[in-house]
Amino acid sequence: MTAARQRIDREPSAVTQIKLYNAGNFFDPRAVPEEDYGAIAKTLAGFVHVVVESHPALVGDRVDRWLEALSAGSGGSPRLEVAMGLETAHPEALERLNKRMTVDQFAHAADALTRRGVLVRVFLLIAPPFIPTGEQPEWLLRSVDTAFDCGASVVTLIPTRTGNGAIDALSAEGLFHPPTLDEVERSVEDALVRARGRGRLFADVWDLERLSECPACFSARRDRLHTMNLEQRTLPAIDCAQHAGSRRL
Repeated sequence: MTAARQRIDREPSAVTQIKLYNAGNFFDPRAVPEEDYGAIAKTLAGFVHVVVESHPALVGDRVDRWLEALSAGSGGSPRLEVAMGLETAHPEALERLNKRMTVDQFAHAADALTRRGVLVRVFLLIAPPFIPTGEQPEWLLRSVDTAFDCGASVVTLIPTRTGNGAIDALSAEGLFHPPTLDEVERSVEDALVRARGRGRLFADVWDLERLSECPACFSARRDRLHTMNLEQRTLPAIDCAQHAGSRRL
């Protein structure tokens, strides 16, 4: 953390926001012991916005102690945002994804955060397994609605990908098919309309190339999604003569 702070301080322009993602749950004492809160908070002096990630089941008293540490140690009490994975509001799919929570439990955790003045960021999956292909668009929008109804200020759509073992096994059994780039684009366009006036909606564009079927237009399509993230509006689709599946406005 200290090394990261030193690197940030060398940036030519001031950095005011930071994400403390630790490949786990920030409020899991086995991942981040409470006795470390004070030292971590001190390294955040000067930041105005701090984002951490947590499973909804771990939202509780440790949030209060982290808020206290931020207030005491950062010299200005930056605004806290907690990112949580809902993945989908489809109850059966959520259970089979082994998220160890229900939509109601997620909503309870989100309410507990917003009552503390903490911002909520929600992760949703594009094309999660266990939802019939024909029902995917409807359930994605229902999930977006659920996230904003729970008080989310930010929703991030993440294309479901292989590579984590469990999804690979489902793919091998024919129970999961990763979304195409066309499907990702449609999902983001529809969700942006749903999010209008309720909060910000972003698409995760990391490793997006593996979902593309056309090298000729991939860079332009990725850049389009990135710009849509920045501007929070739908842009004209990319017209590609080499891509038979490209959509044209």
